[in-house]
Amino acid sequence: MILAPSERARQVKRADAYLRAHAKGRLTDKADLKAALNLKWFRLNSLYKIKDKSGKKVRFKPNKAQRERYLNGHCLDLILKARQLGFTTFEMIDALDDCLFKDNFAAGCICHKLEDAQDIFRNKITFAYENIDDAWHALLKMLGTKIPKAISDKSGSGAYVFDNGSSIKVSTSYRGGTLQRLHVSEFGKICRQFPHKAKEIVTGAFEAVGIGNQITLESTAEGREGYFFDYSQTAQQLKEMGRPLTEMDFQFHFFPWWQEPTYTMSPKGVVVPQRLREYFEQLEHKHSIKTTAGQQAWYAKKAEKLQDDMQREYPSTPEEAFSQSVEGAYFATQMQFLRKHKRLTSQVQVNPSLPVYTAWDLGMNDTMAIWFAQVVGREVHLVDYLEGEGEGIEYYADLLNKKGYRYGGHFGPHDLAVRELGTGKSRSDVAKGFGINFETVPRISNHAEGVQATRQFLPMCWINEEDCHQGVLCLDNYRKEWDDKRGVYKPTPRHDWASHGAKALETLARSSLFARAQLPGTPASTGRRGNWAAHT
Repeated sequence: MILAPSERARQVKRADAYLRAHAKGRLTDKADLKAALNLKWFRLNSLYKIKDKSGKKVRFKPNKAQRERYLNGHCLDLILKARQLGFTTFEMIDALDDCLFKDNFAAGCICHKLEDAQDIFRNKITFAYENIDDAWHALLKMLGTKIPKAISDKSGSGAYVFDNGSSIKVSTSYRGGTLQRLHVSEFGKICRQFPHKAKEIVTGAFEAVGIGNQITLESTAEGREGYFFDYSQTAQQLKEMGRPLTEMDFQFHFFPWWQEPTYTMSPKGVVVPQRLREYFEQLEHKHSIKTTAGQQAWYAKKAEKLQDDMQREYPSTPEEAFSQSVEGAYFATQMQFLRKHKRLTSQVQVNPSLPVYTAWDLGMNDTMAIWFAQVVGREVHLVDYLEGEGEGIEYYADLLNKKGYRYGGHFGPHDLAVRELGTGKSRSDVAKGFGINFETVPRISNHAEGVQATRQFLPMCWINEEDCHQGVLCLDNYRKEWDDKRGVYKPTPRHDWASHGAKALETLARSSLFARAQLPGTPASTGRRGNWAAHT
């Protein structure tokens, strides 16, 4: 049973009083000892030991973030966090305590890598269990109870089974049986690198946990897609609206770097770059987040090492956490350039005196992606984006007419020229019947040419951040395919929802529009015509 926050707060307050008495050697009465040990918060702060960051054995004392998470727990909790806050350690000791003090309780933890699962079981669960002081064992015996004995210690596979019928297991997946508690460590990484495994967790492991029991998802952000991102958005919206949560709703927890008391250092001798000074000013003015000189110095030194990954690993806001491009993304550098120079902006609007050009990609299952662009002086303005699936050309032709733009041309991929077996007409022929006269961009000889064309093209662009929101997500998430067996990225792209928007922009980047406009940096202005340019 998950305690209500108010009841949990009362129990923590009582446990804190017992902990103070214990620290002073005053917790000696048998009735008081029994009452104290019946409180989970007292046990968490007294019974268990961990290895600190230097490898030293120390008594486990939940930190500020862990205490807040405990006080405000729900049956389903989603934790978006900065690095090194110790949530997996806390969750494992909390789950171990459930197994030791509840009969027939089953807890599980899923990690994204086998070595992580082995490390968590060995250095968190096993270490805490085996290092309970003899004095506590003797005291519990005096009170008429005991710490359950491990009757099955499968440390190689990461599992304990205790003689009270309870069990705890750490692995990379979970199948079979039922669980009263499940923790998924770095779920965002699982969703990014192993989407099929993420689906197995959601459809399998989640279903093994009965309604009202406990599931905790914990991770840093890993791009704007997948279960973790979707669940985060939904949970955050529920929190912002102040709606009461049901037993099937995830509660959103966010733990930024600036709330952690240890993330500070002496500012003496630390140079904080101008860009970071501006960043801290923006945090204060836009989000009312005030940082000290010590915090700013710590952040600046940490950012020297992490560079582009800093905001993902140590976010200040939830939005910032998910704004970072995912690892393996083809256009990470180019999208970072656009954001740094504020080229994703609502200031980009359609100029009614100039023509609008469209660039298309036709994917699997009739998935269509369309970018709308204007050439404004020496710039390309991406003013709109449209995508859909399961509809014919006539549907999109109707949408284009409804937008009311004055079109200067339409660019399509080579497969628009493929003729249908039934009608003998190509998609380009069908489109012409609805008023769309495509200029076909020829096939490229290899994938790398298309990526390079888009990379050269993007720095010329300014993008309407609202009307092109979905297209921007595609550009941020278009990435290389991950090879599970070799643990490396393949040289080919992952074909998913993001690929259609990215390929549509590639169509624009390789079109003849730039030969006409004589934009800087294009093959027309440099006098070279590589295969990828393929002017038509």
